[in-house]
Amino acid sequence: MNKSQIRKKILKIRKNNSFKNLKIDSKKILKILKKKNIKGKILGGYYSFNYEVDVLRILEDFERYNYNITLPKIKKNFKMDFFDWSTNEPLFVNKYGIPEPISNKIKFPDILLVPLVAYDKNLNRVGYGGGFYDRYIKIIKKYKKVITIGLAYSFQKVNKIPVNKNDIKLDIIITEKKN
Repeated sequence: MNKSQIRKKILKIRKNNSFKNLKIDSKKILKILKKKNIKGKILGGYYSFNYEVDVLRILEDFERYNYNITLPKIKKNFKMDFFDWSTNEPLFVNKYGIPEPISNKIKFPDILLVPLVAYDKNLNRVGYGGGFYDRYIKIIKKYKKVITIGLAYSFQKVNKIPVNKNDIKLDIIITEKKN
């Protein structure tokens, strides 16, 4: 299957499973960060939509753990940057219908939570097809070490994702199941 076919199939499965109320425990992420000795405290999150893993609860937990939370803002040419945000601050809805922070203070995450549509055992991912995260990860890794963590449901796993030169593998993928 090509990426478009995988995307279509998994998005349908994800929508059909949305009623199950599956969750990823933030303590699972913390445990992995501790095991890998990740000390950075700037967490790049995202605002869940289209039946993605509910990351808002995870962001609230990490804010309580004294992490600095950031969310992306979409820019021109399929690019984005991450900006300061607190879970008690208002958001602005962009042209894609995705809430973004109002802040103009750019931050470079140490830990980046990455949304995905599908993934494989080799830590490859399929997103929505815009390449936003691949571009961002490629740029930020030139300036600092960042750990990329994909959040997904276990049913989003596929046998093999076709990759090209622009695709960036994730460091970790976490699901609702025990690892």
